[in-house]
Amino acid sequence: QVQLQESGPDLVKPSQTLSLTCTVSGGSITTSYYYWSWIRQPPGKGLEWMGALAYEGSNYYSPSLKSRTSISRDTSKNQFSLQLSSVTPEDTAVYYCAREGPVAPIGGQGTQVTVSS
Repeated sequence: QVQLQESGPDLVKPSQTLSLTCTVSGGSITTSYYYWSWIRQPPGKGLEWMGALAYEGSNYYSPSLKSRTSISRDTSKNQFSLQLSSVTPEDTAVYYCAREGPVAPIGGQGTQVTVSS
């Protein structure tokens, strides 16, 4: 079955760029008609959808994060990545990658990222 695993640094300094990678196994990120998403949950708050990359390469971003967010992919490695620029302590959260589409969503286990100097 499809599995997703987030990876990246757990500590980022303010004003820097947060970079995370999601490695997908058991299925291709180019399979129609799936969307590959990044979602986060700040401490004590609900889930926030950040953006997604469609199977054919189109990008979709949350309006509130669009100016700072970029999602890309490496099809040769079956990975997709998140970059969030100009981070502040308010970007501290558990970050999840997920697959959305015709069937029930599947997510990774999540990775804690703290923004602090």
